[in-house]
Amino acid sequence: MRHQCYTFPMPTTRRRHAVTETPPVQAALDELRRELGTDRVELGELVVLGAGAKLARLRAEREDGAALRGRLADRVRGRATRVDRRAADEVRHSGWARR
Repeated sequence: MRHQCYTFPMPTTRRRHAVTETPPVQAALDELRRELGTDRVELGELVVLGAGAKLARLRAEREDGAALRGRLADRVRGRATRVDRRAADEVRHSGWARR
């Protein structure tokens, strides 16, 4: 007996995604549905908006970290930091070790 597949090819070469409405996802979507006054939610639009917000947050965090590193480097270059020379020499000779 030969078996055949009766499904048709997908009409797109784009990736598809399934979203399960877990409790936090459902809560967020229900709040949006109430505000919109409809059960229809454009998930594609939400993904684009959410990805943009996430990207902005990641970039801001990266810029904050770079600014902090820059300020520390300026303090070190200007010798405005207090240094425990004995501890620095010990680390230089023995390496970093967690206790």
